[in-house]
Amino acid sequence: MKIRPMDTRSDNPTQDPFQKKGPGLSTNDVQLMPSMDMPGLLCASEETRPMAAYDRPGYELCRYVDHFMETDAGPVPVIRPDLEKKDRLSTIAVRCGIRRDKYLVSPGLYGIGSPDPDSDVLVTANYKLTFDHLRSALRGVSAWILVLDTRGVNVWCAAGKKIFSTQELVNRIKAVHLEKVVAHKRVIVPQLGATGVSARQVKAQSGFRVVYGPVRACDIPEFLNKGKKADKPMRQVTFTLFERFVLTPVELHGALKISGIAALMLFVLSGIGPGIFSFHGAWERGLISLSALVTGLISGAVLTPVLLPVIPSKKFAFKGILMGGVCGLLLLPLIWDHIGSMAGAAALVIFSVMVSSHLAMNFTGATPFTSPSGVEKEMKQYIPVQVTGILVSAGLWIYSAF
Repeated sequence: MKIRPMDTRSDNPTQDPFQKKGPGLSTNDVQLMPSMDMPGLLCASEETRPMAAYDRPGYELCRYVDHFMETDAGPVPVIRPDLEKKDRLSTIAVRCGIRRDKYLVSPGLYGIGSPDPDSDVLVTANYKLTFDHLRSALRGVSAWILVLDTRGVNVWCAAGKKIFSTQELVNRIKAVHLEKVVAHKRVIVPQLGATGVSARQVKAQSGFRVVYGPVRACDIPEFLNKGKKADKPMRQVTFTLFERFVLTPVELHGALKISGIAALMLFVLSGIGPGIFSFHGAWERGLISLSALVTGLISGAVLTPVLLPVIPSKKFAFKGILMGGVCGLLLLPLIWDHIGSMAGAAALVIFSVMVSSHLAMNFTGATPFTSPSGVEKEMKQYIPVQVTGILVSAGLWIYSAF
């Protein structure tokens, strides 16, 4: 594609544009400044910014866009496969749960490499982390990327929520006029999006055939080289130690707000004693009870997910109980001198166990093991247990102060 600067010259090169017909007006004696005829008259931005022609008021070109290419459906942004330092820092922040809900890209059609009408069309979600995974896996590949509007949710979760859906795919194909860009009638949908996309309905409503790709973006180049055939490993969902570990910062971040409220309540309860309420007791006993809260957080949001396969039981809440019990008992020798009673010790252990159980149960939705109905069933079973345990531990903690 060539970007041409706007031509401001007259069609008649011999005509002086400043010569106007009319009484009393003449430019014969007017001298143009010498510099006005020099190339330097052009703004520096037009010379150094090849995409200046695509500037629009109120819009900002994304840094991953390399250039635009003209198609019969209009200009299409061609993106880079390389992740910049800012992309990697943003990934770390999102992994820690910071601005995770606002980490998205604009839905629409993108190109990568040097796509042509015969290039494959890869469908994905508009969650920026998913988008970055895909483009970084396509180094050396020329393809089209059709980004659906999943409201910043990844493919798997969006398919479960029915926003990575048949209708969204059909609407997006029509919105970008995909039939004008490619010479074939085929789109490749990630396997994890299969629960939300009906290949038959897409074919009937858009004329495009759906081919389900591999689970992981890193397998796409091999998938394409094998004639769009996925072998068994490409179809298998894994949940390795590293894959579980990288999810734990988000779990901790999600628990921060309720943990702050819980910590405040612990300090209040710790101040209740023989003198009705003691600020000194609230501070000293509050710090001790806070250690039980931190123990429950680490047990339920970090240790249980990381050690998931080796902890007995299929129930995540029960796994959290077991892990919380072990961590609570390990905590006791460290704080025993500050507790002073069996009731206080029992209160702190029960509290850390219940916190661990609740956070472990919350991790259920991040795993490939369970279904929505299974999660709902487990919540109905264990939330009453957790609430009862919290109330019992609060009663024992107050009792231990007398």
